[in-house]
Amino acid sequence: MTSFAYPESTASLFEFKSSTTRLTAFVPVTTDCDQLQTALQAQLGGTDHFLSGEQVVIDFNSLPQIPSAVEIVAMVNLLRQFALAPIAVQGGNKDQQVAAREAGLVVLLDTELTSTSQPAQHTPPVHQPEIITPQGATIITRPVRTGQQVYAKGGDLIVLALVSNGAEVIADGNIHVYAPLRGRALAGARGNTEARIFTTCMEAELVSIAGVYRALDENLPDAIRGKPSQILLDENKIVIEALTNLN
Repeated sequence: MTSFAYPESTASLFEFKSSTTRLTAFVPVTTDCDQLQTALQAQLGGTDHFLSGEQVVIDFNSLPQIPSAVEIVAMVNLLRQFALAPIAVQGGNKDQQVAAREAGLVVLLDTELTSTSQPAQHTPPVHQPEIITPQGATIITRPVRTGQQVYAKGGDLIVLALVSNGAEVIADGNIHVYAPLRGRALAGARGNTEARIFTTCMEAELVSIAGVYRALDENLPDAIRGKPSQILLDENKIVIEALTNLN
């Protein structure tokens, strides 16, 4: 019997670890790439945007029909045109996943598969968000600098200093910034649609509630830009209101 012993040094060359890497999901409701290109151009503007270089998962769950491999390749190429990096797919049925594999994408198997004998769903399946019970607030007293990220897991985030351009503040609950908010603010990070963002000086680059994003530009009205404001979700749309106008 022949045996082989690995060199002792190989044990330190690598290790396997569990990962909690978060990926951005792209959820199309059509396979028409012309329509998708128009919509992406309207929201992102080009290749220099808040999601540039982001790895994304294409989520099939809202598509009304089964895309072919050709359509999936076209969608992948379209996303790459906008500096996005599609690496995987999730959801859908077996036919959709076969087409995705043929397009060179990884299929995430942690979602329930639809039987190939059933017709394609014409209404998106309802996903119940994970409800996070608030565990108190995380309080930050120092500025959140460019490139830094602060995440309040399971509760609210209170920031008592500047959130710089290029910084990111995230909370499973509400976000309160009692200073200029110039970076990105993502409240309700695990699906809490009732979460809100409050700031005494609204100058954000991007805001999000429960995964619904809105990139901001220089066209915010004077009543909001640089003023106390709140951001909330109303029927799956981001709404920004001046606090001074509330009764």
